[in-house]
Amino acid sequence: MNRKIRIAHIITRMDWGGSPDLVRIICAGLDSKKYDVTLISGPTLHPAEKTSAFLEGFSGTYIRVSQLRRDIEPARDCMALIRLYLILRLGRFDIVHTHTAKAGALGRLAARMAGVRVIVHSPHGHNLYGYFSPAMTRRIVGIERFLSRFTDRIIAGTRLEKEDYLKHAIGTDGTIDVIYAGLELAGYGAGPAGRDGLKKEFNIPADALVVGMIGRLEHVKGPAYFVDAAVRIARSRDDVYFMLIGEGSLRQQLEDTAARAGCRARIIFTGWRNDIPSLLSLLDIMVLPSLNEAVGLVLVEAQSQGIPVIASNVGGIPETIKDNETGILVPPAHAEKFMQAIVFLLDHPDKRRSMGAAARAWVESRFKAGDMIAHVERLYDTLLHTKNIL
Repeated sequence: MNRKIRIAHIITRMDWGGSPDLVRIICAGLDSKKYDVTLISGPTLHPAEKTSAFLEGFSGTYIRVSQLRRDIEPARDCMALIRLYLILRLGRFDIVHTHTAKAGALGRLAARMAGVRVIVHSPHGHNLYGYFSPAMTRRIVGIERFLSRFTDRIIAGTRLEKEDYLKHAIGTDGTIDVIYAGLELAGYGAGPAGRDGLKKEFNIPADALVVGMIGRLEHVKGPAYFVDAAVRIARSRDDVYFMLIGEGSLRQQLEDTAARAGCRARIIFTGWRNDIPSLLSLLDIMVLPSLNEAVGLVLVEAQSQGIPVIASNVGGIPETIKDNETGILVPPAHAEKFMQAIVFLLDHPDKRRSMGAAARAWVESRFKAGDMIAHVERLYDTLLHTKNIL
């Protein structure tokens, strides 16, 4: 081929979170001599610092589709589909790579309608359980089965995620590849001085331990179980503070729970923040009590900084941490078990340090951005050769 390969990445939004981070890393890391990259997203309101800088200096093409939103709205979704179709048709792309459920559905339909020859989808999690009612879940499974018929590859973040898709007859063993997430591990943490400053900002004593959860304050992320465990611990000891870093519809309810328990000063709600890498330096323990999690990238980020993690034994999380080596796996929806795991690590500083050291080594051996980009490029090459495009 005597021209660059034209590729479009489509995602609902580039707000702070694991999926936008991975999209940013892939778009920035693809070989610019080989690929002409277009990034298409819906409105972005809360980008992370790195994402803002990336979008300002992006050497490819960035197109915002105002109708592309996360929520299901039939009229707006039809407009988004038409807009995506026109963009893909006029752009004459060789590859369309969609990310997340909503953009994956509309983007793959638009790509099929536009005659794009290679279609790739990265779910970055899935809606097969934990999000919706059984009836809605059945409809979603049916839609995903239909879309998989013309999706050349689905990229799962873990083997367990792949097994979930196969169990629901979405794709086949030959059309689902596992590519582990890769993060830019440099630049995390705020250093001792920054940590002291952040503790002052949140009125946390310098010698206090900090246990944190980072994520959307929505049911599927399990923040109520974290707050329940935090309340129980805060009532019996005063050497530990708890932080919920993120925003969501449950925030007021969770704050009220902490206030009624008399623990509001010790359970801190930061709201949305764009400095997550720095805030990680505050934490002595990271907790992720999700009911459904394909990968849990925030666990990778925490472990990269030598922070031991406690997380639900769901989805792909068992492949993201090593139980009793880099962290502790806990049954989902079980505040008592989370409390016991937190107390154990609080009471055993040597175990925290050894787990933290093992966590850092584990992430450095498995979750590198360069490895992820190389695997994605090899997948593209394979598909292009299969379709006789190269």
